[in-house]
Amino acid sequence: MQLDIPSAWEALLSEPLHGTVMVMGAPDTGKSTLAGYLYARLAAGGRRAACLDGDPGQTTLGPPATMTLVMGAGTDYPPPGRRWRRFVGSVSPRGHMLPMLVGAAALVTVARNAGAHAIIYDTSGLVDPGQGGTALKLAKIDLLRPGTVIAIQREDELEPLLEPLRRFHWLRLHELRPSPAVEPRDPAVRRAHRADRFAAHFAGARPVLLRWDRLAVWPAPDFIFRQLVALEDSDGFVLGLGIVLGADARAREVTLLTPLASPDGVAALRLGALAIDARTYEDQKIADCRLRIAD
Repeated sequence: MQLDIPSAWEALLSEPLHGTVMVMGAPDTGKSTLAGYLYARLAAGGRRAACLDGDPGQTTLGPPATMTLVMGAGTDYPPPGRRWRRFVGSVSPRGHMLPMLVGAAALVTVARNAGAHAIIYDTSGLVDPGQGGTALKLAKIDLLRPGTVIAIQREDELEPLLEPLRRFHWLRLHELRPSPAVEPRDPAVRRAHRADRFAAHFAGARPVLLRWDRLAVWPAPDFIFRQLVALEDSDGFVLGLGIVLGADARAREVTLLTPLASPDGVAALRLGALAIDARTYEDQKIADCRLRIAD
């Protein structure tokens, strides 16, 4: 895995990394590049490393609107290996911070139970305190108790977060600047990336009819045409995503476009806040469209 990174990033490995390692920064600061580099170096050194992709908008390890954990095998990034996913339901943490926290805790627990020496957690780019970014990051730190936090700051956008972290003597805090090689991506590029990731997940998808009265449905069986839905197992992990094609309230049935080969093992449906175009795989907020299915 060849990466053009600053020497300061290489120096992060001068001391052993263990436990949860949180990588934080605003968008376009190189968080994912650094996370991939750290994973590859740890794996090359014989450490059992896990990757947690915690950015539901610009995902690298799974479809958007999810958080994905991979117990890596080998030094390639993205790594092959077993995957676990939790559903956020949106491509932004705003309005979905509780699922982000619950999902992160569940995935870190899985990695620890699987024997990971280090969990590289690539967090979302929401850092604006006015939008809850600082509160969300501090809540994650309080919940997960990471051994190391790596903060990539371009100017002073992380100062509201770093000010208290500098006094947390129980964690190692590394403050870095973005690599000069990092290039900003405009919103159109970000939308195209999400569409590509959704398209990859739904490759080979087919319509599947499900009886929802046999399943737990969150928050309620009020299905909307083209709505993104997670098909979950009994532990709350995503087996596959679905796109609502139709629903029959009287028969308690919903038809989903999904790559999931069989509904066996599906214990719950969790409804998201996005509508997905099944031809282009572009996403749109449910609140911005009028697509409700008639009863």
